[in-house]
Amino acid sequence: MSGTTRQQKYAKLLLKELSEIFQRDKKGILDNTFITIADVRVSTDLSIAKVYISMMLAKDKQKTLEKINLRKSEIRKALGDSIGKQVRIVPELIFYIDEVEENATRLDDIIKNLNIPKKTDE
Repeated sequence: MSGTTRQQKYAKLLLKELSEIFQRDKKGILDNTFITIADVRVSTDLSIAKVYISMMLAKDKQKTLEKINLRKSEIRKALGDSIGKQVRIVPELIFYIDEVEENATRLDDIIKNLNIPKKTDE
């Protein structure tokens, strides 16, 4: 994690609150897609939060991301309701699909499909 201690604390707060918002709203936005907030990175002035989301079982991750973006103002309002007393401004939210997990899953699949001969004792 880079950035100032203030940015890190703020990012942690956002991660916790957004996770709770997504947990509460199972059916509303996401049609039962299981989403976790993988990471939150906040700009130095705390006005923008890049939110990296992990969608383990989503069939169409891009479509899920579009749904989230369509409801972004609702999500931001819910965030404001929960952290409004602790912060001056509720940051602009930018959602991304968490590539780290995507790449790890892809690597697992590649490794599983490799034909590595078993080691034989000579």
